[in-house]
Amino acid sequence: MAAASERLTGDETGAGWRYAAGWIAAVLISLVFLVAGIWKLTDPTGAGARLAQAKVPESLSVIAAVGLGILETFAGVMLLVPRLRRWGAVLGTVLLAAFMAYIGYHYSELRGEDCSCFPWIRRAVGPGFFMGDGAFILLAVAAGVWARRAAEIRKAALILAAVVVFAGGAFAVASMRQTGTPAPATITAEDGKPISLKEGRVFLFFFDPQCLHCLAAGRKLATLDWANTRLIGVPTQNPQFGDWFFGKANLTGKGLIAKDLDRLKATFPFDVAPAGVAIENGHEKAMLLKFEQDSEPQATLKKIGFIY
Repeated sequence: MAAASERLTGDETGAGWRYAAGWIAAVLISLVFLVAGIWKLTDPTGAGARLAQAKVPESLSVIAAVGLGILETFAGVMLLVPRLRRWGAVLGTVLLAAFMAYIGYHYSELRGEDCSCFPWIRRAVGPGFFMGDGAFILLAVAAGVWARRAAEIRKAALILAAVVVFAGGAFAVASMRQTGTPAPATITAEDGKPISLKEGRVFLFFFDPQCLHCLAAGRKLATLDWANTRLIGVPTQNPQFGDWFFGKANLTGKGLIAKDLDRLKATFPFDVAPAGVAIENGHEKAMLLKFEQDSEPQATLKKIGFIY
């Protein structure tokens, strides 16, 4: 990067095609980092759940999501500032290379699993994953090579401070959003009958019938003593396989399967299954997104009195 920068003469506008190509590369890779980073900061629990599924220790998953979100957002902003672009490109390249190395280390365990930094796009771990991230690295390198020499470290520090403040505010809002939310008065069971959520304790279990993480979570739930808590499963994909999933997870006879996914997900936002919501007397008691850890979700459910 330094050698290429020395060959540039005059103002950036004199760099011709390199100036234009650098801007295009910087904008494209900046969008990648900004979308990934801001999503992690505004939905740390959902992002943490995905990291836990990618073998990050569950106790550290939310902290890791916030930390990565700060770094990704910081890199994305610096890539859009000409005098900071090279630093942004270096940071972005390091993040991408580290992520590829991590996935490569766990490749045999994660092959075929969803491992995306984007909330709306699914990317399965496989050869295509490394090709995609390799293309992102090329964009980051191009943005850095065709950028001016980095300067203005004070401006970079101010941007980082602003991102950290934003992360703290977003985390506080996300934490408040997941407690006390009123539940819909009723939802519809698989057989069309209404299910009241206004009285007593209800645990909503959101699952994808084709998700191995969901199956493991379901089997864990099947071993618990639910006492007076009603267990209600809500398929997030392919609802026609809900009964089959309950049978595989040993949940048949221990709970009901309900519809109304869109309404419930709008009320209790989450990113990826498995996810759970504990409801008491019509209000959210807790949202549970940690199912990979040996002690969860049973530790939380026992603490709030939903299981014995």
